[in-house]
Amino acid sequence: MLTKLTGGKVYDPAHGINGEVRDIWIRDGRIVAAPGNEQASQEYDLNGKVVMAGAIDMHTHIGGGKVNIARSLLPEDHRGDPVERHGLMRAGCGHAAPSTLTTGYRYAEMGYTAGFEPAVLPINARQAHHEMADVPLMDVGGYVMLGSDDYFLRMLQAGKSQEEINNYVAWTIHSSQCIGVKVVNPGGISAFKFNQRSLDLDEQHVYYGVTPRKVLQTLARAVHELGVPHPLHVHGCNLGVPGNMETTLNTITGIEGLPMHLTHIQFHSYGTEGDRKFSSGAAQIAEAFNRNKNITMDVGQILFGATVTASGDSQRQFANAGHAHNGKWVVMDIECDAGCGVVPFKYKDKNFVNALQWAIGLEIFLLAEDPWRIFLTTDHPNGAPFTMYPHLIKLLTNKSFRNDMLATINPEAAALSTLGTLDREYSLYEIAIMTRAGAARLLGLKDRGHLGVGAGADITVYTEQEDKEAMFAKPDYVFKDGELVVKHGEVVKIVWGNVHTVKPEFDRGPVEKDLNEYFDKYLTMKLDNFIIRNEEIEMDGRSKIIVHPCGRV
Repeated sequence: MLTKLTGGKVYDPAHGINGEVRDIWIRDGRIVAAPGNEQASQEYDLNGKVVMAGAIDMHTHIGGGKVNIARSLLPEDHRGDPVERHGLMRAGCGHAAPSTLTTGYRYAEMGYTAGFEPAVLPINARQAHHEMADVPLMDVGGYVMLGSDDYFLRMLQAGKSQEEINNYVAWTIHSSQCIGVKVVNPGGISAFKFNQRSLDLDEQHVYYGVTPRKVLQTLARAVHELGVPHPLHVHGCNLGVPGNMETTLNTITGIEGLPMHLTHIQFHSYGTEGDRKFSSGAAQIAEAFNRNKNITMDVGQILFGATVTASGDSQRQFANAGHAHNGKWVVMDIECDAGCGVVPFKYKDKNFVNALQWAIGLEIFLLAEDPWRIFLTTDHPNGAPFTMYPHLIKLLTNKSFRNDMLATINPEAAALSTLGTLDREYSLYEIAIMTRAGAARLLGLKDRGHLGVGAGADITVYTEQEDKEAMFAKPDYVFKDGELVVKHGEVVKIVWGNVHTVKPEFDRGPVEKDLNEYFDKYLTMKLDNFIIRNEEIEMDGRSKIIVHPCGRV
């Protein structure tokens, strides 16, 4: 069937198209060139509408052990936010930690067609994929967690070569069916098991004798040399600790020019100035970001209200457990690989620290010069649920609204922030970069995030409004692989998305020989059970694996 979208105002930064009126043609789930004299089977008149590619959330916790822990820990979150339409009830609900079905529905209803789980624990990857496979209407993928796993730390301790480590990293990406590599508090999750309650960038792990700097340099080099498109995805040391901006700045210079993605950077941008010894480091972080073109980052914006923090960073979650707003929290160990912590939290606009955190994230957004290297996230659900994205877009596109909000927060925090002096307002073109074209480029998704010929027909259509929160909250149409799935902000058809992966080349024989011995000696499963095969993901007929190319350095 041939479908034509007629007369929409197109924002497609991947092709430099900034609000031009264009027609888009769709056939068999793909965008195609204008077919000459052939008539469309179906046509949509988009005169006066805004057309963008489907949005991509490149960092959102939607699958894996800690997400399920958060769901289990918060029955009140589900009771308080039921979904009564479309036959979804009971488990089909939730605000901070929604069910898989609700996750897919609510993303699609905002115009999102892809989301990437940023912390897939290798030994738990099968369960993460099962959850992501149950998220409708969305393409998915994951970043596999390394850097605190016992096998890797033993390799560093023993002085293994970069080539040997590259083989292990590539084997782990293959086995977990992921698209990138994530490191969380490098070495710190492991150090927590040895009663180290913090681990700074150049501090040695008490057992393995390696530093976080060494972990980061080694993994960043491995990812780069394997040609994985997405740089090492880094949750750095000292998350949430006043003064951690110095650690972040040292992390940027310490990576020695290698590509690196710094995630939820807002939580790593704190100074110690002022009477409360807590201040904004946004200007220093943004300056370093603007200067170092090898660095990309997402913000992890906090927005006010109740949510739940769910992280593999057991060190910091244990430290924050006393702040659980309902008194419930979980910190747990997971095999020899890692751990996690789940702490429900409520961000309050009258709280000095929370208010300044809110301002710091916005300062970073507005001071970062290159929208192709910074991405719109709340680190769902850690900073706020993803359903708050339209509100965040309004804050970025409307200075007047932003200043009105600034006037309502804790006055001491407002007085210490430079937010009110920043005049920048993001354009629709820049929003399309951050949430579509830039995210696709960062992940190596050649056929997503743009509206060129050959792209997957993931398309979102909005009515342009002065109120950008209202505009982005409820699109007119959303097409997933060419099928109309959302009309006037409500789901009208369920389809299932794709799983995006990479398969870097490596020497399988030596690494599997050593790993077989390691698994037999230390772990509770066999190596063969650890590996996720294609048929496990594709056997139900819903999901299809899309493998993106790697360019070996």
